[in-house]
Amino acid sequence: MTIRTATARPLFVPAHLTRGDLGRIAARAANDNADVARQDQVVRDALKHFAVHGLKAAEDAGLRARAAHQRGDAQDLRHWLQICAALDPRRAAAMHRKLAKLPR
Repeated sequence: MTIRTATARPLFVPAHLTRGDLGRIAARAANDNADVARQDQVVRDALKHFAVHGLKAAEDAGLRARAAHQRGDAQDLRHWLQICAALDPRRAAAMHRKLAKLPR
């Protein structure tokens, strides 16, 4: 069985491109992970919450989001909705819709 790898840069340069062209093309590459640090923190927080609450972690995060909404704490609400979304995206979407209908 052979193992194949994909190199970051081509091993050969097509005749119509110079090495300088390849460097300019690589420099313009888009970063689709623009907000990686914040996403990593949310994942860490979600994993810690899961470690404490187990399979009820998403439900607990949703309840905490609801409590933050009732207190009017927008930052805490966003934090708990992000954790809920990391654990259970459907539950977080439903919670977001439900909270939009509730008065503070």
